[in-house]
Amino acid sequence: MLRRQGFRVVAHSEADFGGEIDLIAVDRRRPREIVFVEVKTLATRKPGHPAERVDDDKQARITRAAARYLMRNRLLEARCRFDVIAIWWPPDAGEPYKVEHYRSAFEATGLDSFFT
Repeated sequence: MLRRQGFRVVAHSEADFGGEIDLIAVDRRRPREIVFVEVKTLATRKPGHPAERVDDDKQARITRAAARYLMRNRLLEARCRFDVIAIWWPPDAGEPYKVEHYRSAFEATGLDSFFT
């Protein structure tokens, strides 16, 4: 899905001691911008939205993991943004799934001075 939208995925399941980032990509239209993507799936008929699971605590963990990734890879000058991909995966095999991509879904949390 991201590749069809013009993204180049550079890492997936990027983990360190403090957390994990599901996908790290570069938007080919903005090659100097790194996109950190959280993927959330809802595989039930219960009401709710998968993106609701990316709460303030999760956003802060992703922000800290992104900062560590940028430092490790000497990308401190790069612009970045945080996207969320929400997937509804129906419990019955014959039903279609649904995917929504939320660009700039949240701002950096907890390390504001690092990302300004």
